[in-house]
Amino acid sequence: MRSLFAKEITNIAKNNKKVVILSGDIGNRMFDEFKDFAPDRFINCGIAEANMMSLASGMALCGLRPVIYTITPFTTTRCLEQIKIGAAYHNANLLIIGTGSGLSYSELGPTHHSLEDIAIIRSIPEIRLLTPSDPEELKVQLNESLLLDGPTYIRIGKKGEPNIFSKDNYLGIGKANVIRKGTDILILAIGPIVSEALSASNDLANENINVEVATMGSVKPLDEKFLEENLIRNFKYWITLEEHGLVGGLGSAILEWASDNNYLDKLKLKRIAVKNQFINKLGNQNYTRKMLGLDSSGIRNTIKNLCEN
Repeated sequence: MRSLFAKEITNIAKNNKKVVILSGDIGNRMFDEFKDFAPDRFINCGIAEANMMSLASGMALCGLRPVIYTITPFTTTRCLEQIKIGAAYHNANLLIIGTGSGLSYSELGPTHHSLEDIAIIRSIPEIRLLTPSDPEELKVQLNESLLLDGPTYIRIGKKGEPNIFSKDNYLGIGKANVIRKGTDILILAIGPIVSEALSASNDLANENINVEVATMGSVKPLDEKFLEENLIRNFKYWITLEEHGLVGGLGSAILEWASDNNYLDKLKLKRIAVKNQFINKLGNQNYTRKMLGLDSSGIRNTIKNLCEN
């Protein structure tokens, strides 16, 4: 996803001279093409992310379209006050890219795990929160974000994420997409972990459990129309799947939506996410997903247990 981001933002910047990239001392080689044609529009701010956010907010208020790029924890939790006051309060036209979201940098430990960024960002007014599941969805959301007023946060993976969307999918901001049809269980997922849901659903089909998989596209805004339409379809369970903590993520957002609209008695919802704990037993992303029950096998077992009880 990060390679697609670098390529697409370069293409956009060639046609939009207001686009400026601010990097937190990462991705320098990735942006070589950008720097070749617009060296004065690439700023390496170093490991000074709070300053970078304030700088970007000032640029936006002067009419530029700054794009911030660095590892997710360092562009969210490290500079929360600057996001809240500099970007959101002033409704600044800037784009924040958090790369390596969730457990993408699993082996580097809790400093690099981003399991609370959704909870934090969605609590701030006047900021969109997008969660593309593959490079194609990221491409569409990136282009659309730069045409909208106000700040946007896009949470992306690292590299090697599979393509899951077809040409028939509409990938606009706030739009959910069904990527596998089913009748028994509805999985609502965000981000690259959608691929694990697809793998699990294929395995469950062999056990006569028919799983529908949908990606929400964004947490803020939610596709509330899509959610309402699925309430009447009599799924046995809704499952939210996210590479994020249980507290404040997609599952929490949907429970809040259901409560606010008096829908809680119309659905059974199970959240699959990371428990509210630090992860100290380290390995790569696949290892950690398996350990936490977030891989296809863990998802499959969770659904089987729900169906048997």
